[in-house]
Amino acid sequence: MDWGNRSVVSEFILCGLTNSKYLQVLLFVIFFILYLLIVSGNIVILVLITTDPHLHSPMYFLLANLSFIDMCLSSNITPKMISDFLREFKTISFAGCLSQVFFSHCIAGGEMMLLVIMAYDRYVAICKPLHYFTIMNLKRCTGLVLISWTTGFIHGMSYLVVVAQLPFCGPKEIDSFFCDMPLVIKLACMDYHHLNTLMNAECGVVVVSCFTLLLISYTYILITVGQSSKSGASKALSTCSAHITVVMIFFVPCIFIYVWPLSITWFDKFLAVFYSIFTPLLNPTIYTLRNKEIKNAMKRFIDKFLGLKRNL
Repeated sequence: MDWGNRSVVSEFILCGLTNSKYLQVLLFVIFFILYLLIVSGNIVILVLITTDPHLHSPMYFLLANLSFIDMCLSSNITPKMISDFLREFKTISFAGCLSQVFFSHCIAGGEMMLLVIMAYDRYVAICKPLHYFTIMNLKRCTGLVLISWTTGFIHGMSYLVVVAQLPFCGPKEIDSFFCDMPLVIKLACMDYHHLNTLMNAECGVVVVSCFTLLLISYTYILITVGQSSKSGASKALSTCSAHITVVMIFFVPCIFIYVWPLSITWFDKFLAVFYSIFTPLLNPTIYTLRNKEIKNAMKRFIDKFLGLKRNL
């Protein structure tokens, strides 16, 4: 079938996470609270880093961008999922489905690159401390963040172009709570196996490349830390362990969804929920709980806020 044929499907039906009305109400409450925590937690980090001069450094500049990306990642999927818990018929328009596919891969691709950049930042800080502020100046940090967004945009566009040209003429039920590339391809009126393999391979190149660069960076860091003084090594390990935890939380679901899919429906849904909700929630939690400077900034912000309130 010619891919240029226009689709006759105007909307898709989402199966969601469960058919039980009781569970849907319960999940609505749980995920609504979690989404509020995601948005508020990441906004707090953005406000602290923006307003506190003590946090105006390359590492926190990159952390602020990570918080922003996490909010975007969750906001692309979670509000629709939450509202669908209260609907009997869970549908999404063709254009809405395309936008979910694009933004999911655009944001995820951008976050992968940003995590690589954050690993590079820690590598420079630990392995080349005397040249750190020369190498990681504001201009270079801004350029690296732009590269991460450009990479994500190209990655997302490659998926959007493919999906937009697929012929959809019959089945329109997606066994998930959002439009994901592998599930949408299966609904096309064509032999999708070769295309699905090609898309997984393209995604695999991005995921595996970024993951390999991260492993190399942290290997160099750990070797250097092992040769450092105990006090310096302790602080470096504390920072790097937080980064490594975030990396594992983000990359493991991506690997099992796109690179090495297991094709187990309930497990795929669990990974998708973890990827879109718990990852953006855990990132600010990990950094705030393990970072003394963020905690001190929070205390200064609260003291300043209470001081202004007393003056009023």
